[in-house]
Amino acid sequence: MAGIEAAKLPTMLNFLPPLLVGLIAGLLMVLNALFWVPILLVFALLKLVIPLHGFRRAVAPVLLAIAEAWIACNSAWMALTQRTRWDVAGLDDLDYRSWYMVNCNHQSWVDILVLQHLLNRRIPLLKFFLKQQLIWVPVMGLAWWALDFPFMRRHGAEYLRKHPEMRGKDQETTRKACEKFALVPTSVMNFLEGTRFTPAKHARQQSPFAHLLRPKAGGLALALDALGDKFQAILDVTIVYPDGRPTFWHFLQGRMRRVIVRARLLPLPTHLDLSRYSADPAVRVVFHTWVQQHWQEKDALITELLASSKP
Repeated sequence: MAGIEAAKLPTMLNFLPPLLVGLIAGLLMVLNALFWVPILLVFALLKLVIPLHGFRRAVAPVLLAIAEAWIACNSAWMALTQRTRWDVAGLDDLDYRSWYMVNCNHQSWVDILVLQHLLNRRIPLLKFFLKQQLIWVPVMGLAWWALDFPFMRRHGAEYLRKHPEMRGKDQETTRKACEKFALVPTSVMNFLEGTRFTPAKHARQQSPFAHLLRPKAGGLALALDALGDKFQAILDVTIVYPDGRPTFWHFLQGRMRRVIVRARLLPLPTHLDLSRYSADPAVRVVFHTWVQQHWQEKDALITELLASSKP
């Protein structure tokens, strides 16, 4: 895919008032989830109660196909209700049967729908590392569980001082998740910033980047170490909203008029032994330098894309 991608379906409903468009889009999104999640859960429960390795391997592609159909239907209601101009490049040479570490800047919950829309059936299903509390989100929590999305417990510094035995639990969870990811082609989604960009967070961090928060390299290093022999490359994605970061509600209302997406394949840092990342300060320094270099390139690209998109 290169250049500007037009919507695949006519924007039949975008002539309506934004409030009504938002309500219709929200309803279609909920109905779509309520249709696909029960089907997903049937096969997930079968996989849970039938402890045969061969059966579980056979069910895994079925679960992925259901999730991809769900995402395709999301793309359909998006095309029906949105009038977004998609300027996309860099997604031509992807392989659905390969493993990818996907990295992207993070500005809005809309980022996830943008990524799913563009990458669905081009690469394996995106798997996100989620906060443990999200398993209780109605409907979606069950769907994420059924698809083997790993749930992480985040502990603050004060908690870890009182409970030192909890140190390393996230790393253990990551490694166990990556063992599952190694069985079938998987795309592991990583937002290096760790949270959505806001001007307040940017100022609080005193970030040296104009458009990005400081990258958190530890999770990336751990995943690359656990699945390094599987990943073909890092798929680095940059999302730019020329008219400002959309909220999810603005997106549903059809107010996201333009989105620019650029993707590139980065070679893996095979010159580093990332199994020594936690124990060896020298490895951490070199890896952080490598991450910082790519983050500077991404920041410069965002500046360039924003400048070129001005009327």
